[in-house]
Amino acid sequence: MIRTRFTEMFGVLHPIVQGGMQWVGRAELTSAVANAGALGFLTALTQPTPADLVKEIARCRAMTDKPFGVNLTILPTLVPRPYGEYIDAIISSGIKIVETAGNNPKPLLPKLKEAGVKVIHKCTSVRHGISAEKIGVDAISMDGFECAGHPGEDDIPNLVLLPAAANVIKIPMIASGGLADARGLVAALALGCEGMSMGTRFMATREAPIHQKVKEAIVAADERSSSLILRTLRNTSRVFGNSVARKAIEMEHEGKGIAEIGPFIAGAKGRVVYETGDLEHGIWSAGTSMGLIHDIPSCKELVERIVSEAEAIIKARLMGMAA
Repeated sequence: MIRTRFTEMFGVLHPIVQGGMQWVGRAELTSAVANAGALGFLTALTQPTPADLVKEIARCRAMTDKPFGVNLTILPTLVPRPYGEYIDAIISSGIKIVETAGNNPKPLLPKLKEAGVKVIHKCTSVRHGISAEKIGVDAISMDGFECAGHPGEDDIPNLVLLPAAANVIKIPMIASGGLADARGLVAALALGCEGMSMGTRFMATREAPIHQKVKEAIVAADERSSSLILRTLRNTSRVFGNSVARKAIEMEHEGKGIAEIGPFIAGAKGRVVYETGDLEHGIWSAGTSMGLIHDIPSCKELVERIVSEAEAIIKARLMGMAA
């Protein structure tokens, strides 16, 4: 068993996190991760309304008696979401762990702290991690350039980002981006983190509520199979490298802006991909860790494999080297 400040703070057995993922972070997956002894997150904005989130939390509770949290990503959108109402739904449902992302969570913290909620904030740079620590979050998910979704604009991979952050940040950090196996967990611990978060790896599990064809595409892909879109607009997103992503990059090179590209890469189209298995219908998030994913296990099998192999690496390989 690997115990860290993170497992102690959040009451989980293993220092492994299933990060919030739009359209993917539903009760089936989150409860399976929790039952495996890791920390799972429902994705708040996957639910169309705060009332629907309350129902999804209750559905997840019916599947597990272990700790789990809710991810709330705050991004500027054409149609603003009622973030305050989602916070109220989280608190009224008795959730005690929240993962925030996308923007400064400072305005949300007083209400969350008053309700006894611990907050993990996702950051993509050392400076943002320092700021998050100063405003009072409890832990940080530090996302390297390898991650799916939004890796920031600094292009710093985890081999540099994590130890640089660990040099100056005192609260617990978990590593995120490019992590999918025991070697990643051991590396995260060695680089100064208290655990690791995985997104793409958990998509390729039996309980992930997405189409089997998507899971098989992840297994068949390699580390070169993602694409970076919206680079020219400084809103970089790492997605699966399908025809839609290639077209979006072509539109960028033609000088087109978000007004023209946005409808083409709308998130609702990605939802259709997950539901139907039509891999070319829209963009969908996937990270470079695809190069490390070769099967579709249950969440329990995956978590237990990672932990047991990580323990073996530490004891047999690293301690042997030190001796």
